[in-house]
Amino acid sequence: MSDEMMTIREMCEAFDVTPRTLRFYEAKELLFPIRRGQKRLFTRRDRARLKLILRGKRFGFSLESIRQLLDLYDMAGQQHLQLPRTLDVARERLAEMTRQRDDLAQAIAELAEQIAQGERELAQAETTEGERVQSAA
Repeated sequence: MSDEMMTIREMCEAFDVTPRTLRFYEAKELLFPIRRGQKRLFTRRDRARLKLILRGKRFGFSLESIRQLLDLYDMAGQQHLQLPRTLDVARERLAEMTRQRDDLAQAIAELAEQIAQGERELAQAETTEGERVQSAA
């Protein structure tokens, strides 16, 4: 295929996604391939959008948030709105990810403490059992 158009197979290989993924994003109106019979042909614009979609998903953005950001890119002459909104959404997501990290760190610390406590109790029980066996002998 040319630099301008890619088939669904080429898109799958280039972005390491499945055809089902591409059809899903098409159904959600995030991608708009050209239909020629049964073929889907993806333009440079589709490739750029898919790259942004995949990046957004990796960062944990919802599809609706991704759609809103992509829509800003589509609004001609609205670049002055696009970057501030993108930064706002990114800052919100970063704050949420930071909270999740902190919650996870706390849960990890609590679980590690529970494991340590269980190991101490097990060691104590084994010591007590060993002493009981020795005194009985």
